[in-house]
Amino acid sequence: MPPKKAGGKAPKPEKPADNSTKVEPSKDATNAITTDEQPGVQSRNKTSSVNGTTPTVPSKRKAKSMDEPSKTPRRSARGNPPASVAPVKILQFLLSPASLDICRPKDEIEDIKERGAGIRTYSASSFSPFEELVCAVVLSRPISHALGLRSIRTIFNSPYEFTTPKKLREAGSEGIREALDVARTQHRQKTAEELSLLASAVVESLGDGEDDVSLEGVRKEADYDVDKERALLKSNVKGLGKTGLDIFFRRIQGLWANSYPFVDQRTLTAIEKLGLPNTAEGLRELMDEKWSELNNENLGAGSDEDKRRKAFVRILERAVGADLEGKIDALKAEAEKLS
Repeated sequence: MPPKKAGGKAPKPEKPADNSTKVEPSKDATNAITTDEQPGVQSRNKTSSVNGTTPTVPSKRKAKSMDEPSKTPRRSARGNPPASVAPVKILQFLLSPASLDICRPKDEIEDIKERGAGIRTYSASSFSPFEELVCAVVLSRPISHALGLRSIRTIFNSPYEFTTPKKLREAGSEGIREALDVARTQHRQKTAEELSLLASAVVESLGDGEDDVSLEGVRKEADYDVDKERALLKSNVKGLGKTGLDIFFRRIQGLWANSYPFVDQRTLTAIEKLGLPNTAEGLRELMDEKWSELNNENLGAGSDEDKRRKAFVRILERAVGADLEGKIDALKAEAEKLS
């Protein structure tokens, strides 16, 4: 190299060599997410190739002193619901009018306030077997609980009132689609087409004319056998699969004694959350055992056996409604208040 010019800056003295080995944490170790921060993901810390030790990754969380007392979990202003409630109280509350608003969508409550308590609702009204089949088709679509029940309120009330095969056939898929547009639901065209086909199937194969809503033809052809009834309905009603059939038979057992007792899997989940027996027979036995203690005055006319079936259906419907609305804890809290 050429010599430095006179007057130039003196070169900086070189630092003495550091004989100690400096360990740099690997990039993987520095950026690793610990398994307690992301469950199911293994830590990616690597062992140093220099001294065989794992570099320490500074935690972003403040270390908790061993002497620091545990904090009490924050409770909501309304308090925590009871962990378990006596099953008889759950049954009593589910059969009472007070449970209805917990088990139905908020917009249904608002609709009743606006149009009056006389409107027909899936939550509280009695339907014919044909109407129950219509509901099963609507509710088997992949839509929310609120949208399904709003669709049912729309098509069964004024100005549409599609309550018989004849009325559905006269409306056709276009008229049914119009009602579903008003309901602001989803899958409107497909649902409209399926309901139109349902009406034709009842008139041509499953019923006794355009005004027949009993579906008694289904029962007779199936020899009053539940499995055969399910198979017959599935083969004749487009869009009615296992989910729709479960919904239909959960409700229709209040009218068709041969299908009682029945609890579908979705409703079984709800009644288990409420602490009720997890089988249809177990629930029926509990209800029969506590029958004299239950509110069975608002179950309509009929024999004692008819009322027990209706009570069974009401318990199932309100239990699954509360679960779909995310109000299981609220229901349990209200039931616990019963004396």
